[in-house]
Amino acid sequence: MKKNDPPKSVLVVDDDHNVLEVLDARLSSCGLTVYKADGGRKALQILKTRRIDLVVSDVKMPEMDGMALLSEIIQTQPGLPVIFLTAYANVPDAVKAVKSGAVDYVEKPFDGRALTEKIQMMLDEFEGTDPARPADPSPGRDLEEDVKSPSMKNLHGLVKKVARSSVNVLILGESGVGKERIAKQIHQLGHRREKPFVVVDCGATPAGLLESELFGHVKGSFTHAVSDKKGLIETADTGTLFLDEIGNISHEMQIRLLRFIEDRTIRRIGGLKGTPVDCRIIAATNADLGEAIKAGRFREDLFFRLRVVTLTIPPLRERKADIPILVDHFTEQYCSQHGVERVNVLKETMDWLCDYSWPGNVRELKNAIEGGIVMCRDHVLRPEDFHVAGIAETCSDSMADADCLSLEESEKNTILRALEQTGGIQKEAAEVLGISRRAIHYKIKKYGIDAGSIKARH
Repeated sequence: MKKNDPPKSVLVVDDDHNVLEVLDARLSSCGLTVYKADGGRKALQILKTRRIDLVVSDVKMPEMDGMALLSEIIQTQPGLPVIFLTAYANVPDAVKAVKSGAVDYVEKPFDGRALTEKIQMMLDEFEGTDPARPADPSPGRDLEEDVKSPSMKNLHGLVKKVARSSVNVLILGESGVGKERIAKQIHQLGHRREKPFVVVDCGATPAGLLESELFGHVKGSFTHAVSDKKGLIETADTGTLFLDEIGNISHEMQIRLLRFIEDRTIRRIGGLKGTPVDCRIIAATNADLGEAIKAGRFREDLFFRLRVVTLTIPPLRERKADIPILVDHFTEQYCSQHGVERVNVLKETMDWLCDYSWPGNVRELKNAIEGGIVMCRDHVLRPEDFHVAGIAETCSDSMADADCLSLEESEKNTILRALEQTGGIQKEAAEVLGISRRAIHYKIKKYGIDAGSIKARH
């Protein structure tokens, strides 16, 4: 806020007059102009006559509750940030509100100082935007708004709503469905888009190194610590921290991460001083965290902290209407990247691409398109140009046979062919399929495939 600018104004809405007085005193002492309303209808009257920069509202109120108030605000002032206050028992309602367009929620009883700091942070984030309209979403144009499947249309609608807030998000989905892409879209559509987007691959980083990678260390804290190192959490300050494959972190790291989420302060390995960090946390996994919690491998309290909002990305086999759009996108991308003339995708090729189950999801499709462009003749993409373990040989049969295999049988057979081709070596079979080692390990276990016997035969 510039020196001569008028003070920011906050509208506090709660049917508890004690809450109104406490927040009035707190916020007024910070130089903010405070307006108070003991219900939703009075709040709407104030919004019509006063310029309000942020609303803090209770969820449960008589006559007109917080959700109804939020709905009116979205209709009349869609860019206006709203923070909800809620009792623990009503947290599901607050989460629903965030999905509907609220910026954040705070549990009652709240820490007055922490809430004041959150409000100040939100006002700073939204400074310069017009409350009468939403912030410019242009950085997220590649949100694939042309998708055809209802499930992806719904997902992208949720992404847009969640992006306006700073709440933690948990993204679920099979390997290769595009979890990191969705995380980037949330970041790019939000008010932190000019700040860092830091990716941590929890699955690929050895457990012994992950603590140093996340929290950093001071010189001399262990044998190879020859200088101070800033951790990735600290690097993400003011931006977004994306924790990929969060289900793979150790129990000790779960405790450290939980502590950071609760107090938003980190301490480097070997350090004594805590450093406050303000970053949004988006986590992703292809694991069943519910089962991991039952088995004692994942902390339930950390799970609840991470999944304020949960987004689930459907596998490609369940949204085949989107395959032609993805094929066109990847074809254009890789023709440009490899400096070749745009290839023509035959109808029979597109039909075959839509019929295949894609066990490696979008990642496998992307790799297959790139390989097909390199191998095709006369700038025409044919089914036999796709080097995905054995499927080119079966494409004509599968299209001609009305009693074709189920998706699961087709997927299992494709994995078996890849294992036969690579002598049962899972790592090489995963590379042939264009999927990760974790994905093929999961599929082998899912279908009860004996990879050891295949390897022994070779």
